[in-house]
Amino acid sequence: MNFPTNQVYPVIWHEDHVLLIDQNRLPNEYTLVEISCCADMAEAIKTMIVRGAPAIGVAAAYGMYLGAREIPTDNREEFLSQLELVAEQLRKTRPTAVNLFWAIARMLKAAKQTLGSVEYLREVLLKTALEINADDLQTCKAIGDRGLEVLPSQPEKLHLLTHCNAGALATAGYGTALGVVRSAWTAGRLARLYADETRPRLQGARLTSWECVQEGIPVTLITDNMAAHCMQRGLIDAVVVGADRIAANGDTANKIGTYSLALVAQAHNVPFFVAAPLSTIDFAIADGSQIPIEERHPSEVYQIGETIICPPGVEFYNPAFDVTPAALIAAIITEHGAVAPAELQKFQPKQVI
Repeated sequence: MNFPTNQVYPVIWHEDHVLLIDQNRLPNEYTLVEISCCADMAEAIKTMIVRGAPAIGVAAAYGMYLGAREIPTDNREEFLSQLELVAEQLRKTRPTAVNLFWAIARMLKAAKQTLGSVEYLREVLLKTALEINADDLQTCKAIGDRGLEVLPSQPEKLHLLTHCNAGALATAGYGTALGVVRSAWTAGRLARLYADETRPRLQGARLTSWECVQEGIPVTLITDNMAAHCMQRGLIDAVVVGADRIAANGDTANKIGTYSLALVAQAHNVPFFVAAPLSTIDFAIADGSQIPIEERHPSEVYQIGETIICPPGVEFYNPAFDVTPAALIAAIITEHGAVAPAELQKFQPKQVI
């Protein structure tokens, strides 16, 4: 297997199109997919060629520009009307990740508040998408540094556990939960990362471990049901996970299995941290019961690769996310600092976009 350098950027604007790392093919094959129209971007998000809440937001921003480029009119009002249809096409791809909706809203706001020709509106939309991309890189680096500040002070070399993939592949290129891991590694405070395999799509096994290998970060892969045993044996000092949507009270939606991991951490007095940008906080939702939970095709459960792993006649349930109650979370790490879930309101903007 031939891999690129350890700089991982899952969403790249190149000349007049977008390049996406096909995350469905990792770790065995590193493939770039060229996206030149909005419909292809929507399909890439839906089929998880690109995944992870911040990365989905960046991809959707570029999708908005690609869609704007396809609108065949020079009339401003007609253009803005058609742009709403582009936005709706992208909104329908993944219901749980709030960064998708945040990025679309920011792109629409930029277009509506810009005066000038339709061609100039298109230029502003591309500029805004590039800004969203660049901002996410800076945000994730800040999250990593803020997370390092709140990790346990002892032992000096920490053993951390993460679930799913909240790394460079899930963002513009640094990571939220893995951003904290990267900062700990750079600072000499990380002994080892334990990565849950994260059934059913195995993002921990396929993606998190791949990222760590690229950078030489010591990583041990475990199955999801080994976490309690590892904590019981004293192998884990803290848990750090990402988020796809955080309610105003701190309840957090993340990859299925996160909730049970938080319960296990509480039982073993292991601090449980959520790392996410402020754009992942949905202040319009009071608590986790209001977060929509995406359900995906049952083939993700009954099949691994080409192999069917269960007998005919079995029924399936495949929620892609679960909600971890705020009471189980030690702190939510954002680019502006780590706070207890009850203190999230300090970050609430005066007007939610």
